Amino acid sequence: MSTTAQGAELLLHHHLAHWLGRWPPAERLHVVGSTRRSQPGWDGELHPAFGVAAPTGAVLSVPTDRVADVRAVLARGELATSGAAIAEAVGHPERGWYQAIFRWSDEPARLPDAGAWLSADHPAVPLWLRPFEGEVLLALDPEDGGYLAGVGIKRHDAYGHEVAVGTAEHARGRGLARRLVAQAARRVLDEGALPTYLHGVENVASARVADAAGFPDRGWTTFGVTDT
Repeated sequence: MSTTAQGAELLLHHHLAHWLGRWPPAERLHVVGSTRRSQPGWDGELHPAFGVAAPTGAVLSVPTDRVADVRAVLARGELATSGAAIAEAVGHPERGWYQAIFRWSDEPARLPDAGAWLSADHPAVPLWLRPFEGEVLLALDPEDGGYLAGVGIKRHDAYGHEVAVGTAEHARGRGLARRLVAQAARRVLDEGALPTYLHGVENVASARVADAAGFPDRGWTTFGVTDT
């Protein structure tokens, strides 16, 4: 299933406004307060500073009582060099800072399905996929039922669902990841949400998966304090 570009933009707008506390930004780097930064995320963990940047501007979401402190940090330096100071300003000096590529898809690639949806507590599900709620998408070895690759969906809100994929080392190079990501993205669209995909700036393999699955690089990034 695909959605129109206009429909995708509306879903993206609602997703970011809900996830961050505001969208679009009213300035080049707009620091906003959100109660969501003080509440557990999809994984039960706190995400105390999180931002998304479009080519026209960025929103950095922090706890409502830390906005002034973070703005003071950014008044002294650029975002790219202020990660450690921002982590301290939001009360987590032990954490690091990250930047990643932010992608979404309104028309996943028409690749054949590669897996089946199973409960996250199914015996075949690897440890990294068990924290995901509901069902996960698995590609299993047809001979011994062993894990080859899988996808979990981070349902951040009703509008944006992030697709996360992992492939066993011995199963890489078969095109499983791109097929699973496209398959999962179609399901997200069927559920009425926008599928998103994040990967490290230097993760070339993940970038290739995203491109092949129908998640183009539009020049958007995400950044923030690391989870742990």
